[in-house]
Amino acid sequence: MTIFAEFFDVLCEKVNIVFGDRFSDFTHITRYILPALSLWILLRCAISLLREKQSPEEWGYLTLPGGVRVTLRHWENIIGRGKSADVFINYPTVSRTHGALIRKDSGVWTIYDLGSKTGVLVNAAKIKKPRVLSAGDIINIGGVDMIFVPIDRVGERIQAESRRRFSRKRQGFTLILLNILQLFLSLQFIAAGGEHSDKVLAGFFGLSVVMWATYIFTRIIRRNAFELETMAFLLTTAGFAVTATSVPEDMLKQVLFLTIGVVLYFVVGWFLRSLNSAVKLKWPIAAVGLLLLAVNIVLSDAVFGAKNWLTIGGFSFQPSEFVKVCFIFAGAASLDRMFARRNLIMFIGFAACCVLALVIMSDLGTGIIFFVTYLIIAFLRSGSIGTVFLSVGGAGLAAVMAVSVKPYIASRFSTWRHAWETPYDGGYQQTRTMSAAASGGLFGVGAGNGWLENVFAANTDMVFGVICEELGLIMAVILIFTVLLMAVYAFKYASNARSSFYTIASVSTASLLVFQMMLNVLGCVDILPFTGVTFPFVSKGGSSLIACFGLLAFLKACDTRQNASFTVKMPKKVKIKNSKTKAVRYDTHTDYDFDEESDAANSGRVDNFFDGYDDRWMKDD
Repeated sequence: MTIFAEFFDVLCEKVNIVFGDRFSDFTHITRYILPALSLWILLRCAISLLREKQSPEEWGYLTLPGGVRVTLRHWENIIGRGKSADVFINYPTVSRTHGALIRKDSGVWTIYDLGSKTGVLVNAAKIKKPRVLSAGDIINIGGVDMIFVPIDRVGERIQAESRRRFSRKRQGFTLILLNILQLFLSLQFIAAGGEHSDKVLAGFFGLSVVMWATYIFTRIIRRNAFELETMAFLLTTAGFAVTATSVPEDMLKQVLFLTIGVVLYFVVGWFLRSLNSAVKLKWPIAAVGLLLLAVNIVLSDAVFGAKNWLTIGGFSFQPSEFVKVCFIFAGAASLDRMFARRNLIMFIGFAACCVLALVIMSDLGTGIIFFVTYLIIAFLRSGSIGTVFLSVGGAGLAAVMAVSVKPYIASRFSTWRHAWETPYDGGYQQTRTMSAAASGGLFGVGAGNGWLENVFAANTDMVFGVICEELGLIMAVILIFTVLLMAVYAFKYASNARSSFYTIASVSTASLLVFQMMLNVLGCVDILPFTGVTFPFVSKGGSSLIACFGLLAFLKACDTRQNASFTVKMPKKVKIKNSKTKAVRYDTHTDYDFDEESDAANSGRVDNFFDGYDDRWMKDD
């Protein structure tokens, strides 16, 4: 490590000697180039994401009276008369949420009765508990018969090979642009004349190595979509600039944290590939999250009123950052029990314990983030507005009690919208942040040339002000839109995600990141109360950076584009007989084909089966 540092130290000296005054002029020009490069990188990611349409997956279908075929595009499908049902049956005897068809990643399908009045019948027998289905089984929902036809392993392989592969923007070139951005930032710090220029250069070099190693690994495992990771590395690059200007001697430590975060990203993502295994560890992971918070309460010391830091063996970290991963995991992992009220009640209890622990720790900002994330998960799982309103009411009462017993929390709210009235007391941080941001203008004063970094917590809670001051308002806005584009990514692909687990996890993660970013940005400029939360990927700190990359795996899991996400399993190669035909074979005795000729052949059988049914259920009431 010493040899490595000496090499970059000599390199910095040579750069200054060779270029002299011209080097300072060049770095001055880069202030205008950096926003343009960042915008170019963001636009390339946005174009690649937004122009590509998903080719929906098909996991089977139900043949309804009249020969109507409803495709099953998800692993959890609601059958009922409600408008939001995946299989919509507009018949008076059908309940709004009558039953559910759920598929495991092993390929086994199960039918559930969701407390309907008339029940669910399979092959004319009423089910009293969840029933495993076979191809060709006849399901009766409220008097309406339908034939169940799942896709088998051969069909999965044919589907995977036939799905349209869109050409994506070459992310390798985008990473080269990001490398140029990192190089210009490094040169700005060298021009600023800091005593740790060698460590800054080494840190950005380490960032580049980790970034390219991540990209190469994804190509090795045959995944060619790297937009989400590119956006994360763009934000991380800004975060390294913040570390370089505030604590440059920690640059190599930040590289270590980044490496751990990327490893966690792949571990969590790989773990999510098997839903059966993931769901089994739902409550053990929730217990780990509660244990972390409990240890934090017992062993940590209060710093400026909050007990959110834990020091073990000389290393300090924020357990609440890692609990975010546990919280979303436990909230999303429902699957076959997603409709059980007791499962929702257990999650409400878990969420209440987390928020209560954060209130005890006086970590107001993180507590609010957890609560908002809970509201998103609770609504996605239950679909009940009443549950959300009840939770908001309970939280409002708890907030009043917390403010009355926690002077530290009350002081934050008393300063809100009155920061300039107390510039040397409660509004000290916000007034300095706003002054520094204004002095930076559109293009900033240059990396390493700011003064806000001398104020306490500038590189974490007030990082938006540091970015505005040194890199300019344009760059700060680009970073905001980068987080928003991550959310667009999640919402765009969540609707076609295979499982509700992926949908809930990705949407709640996107909501968490956006809300956390809003609290940081708007709190710095006194639009919202200053809660002391970090800007995702940008604020300095190992706990935050590692946790953000862990959360990134949940966003990646919703992407079912062909060869896009490593968290999505590709079907194993199987031998297909008669490969010249378009037929899709099934494991059991009933065979249905997806090509037009076989559809015509099967239509007579289906029509005869449903002969005599009144087709009025197909019309609107």
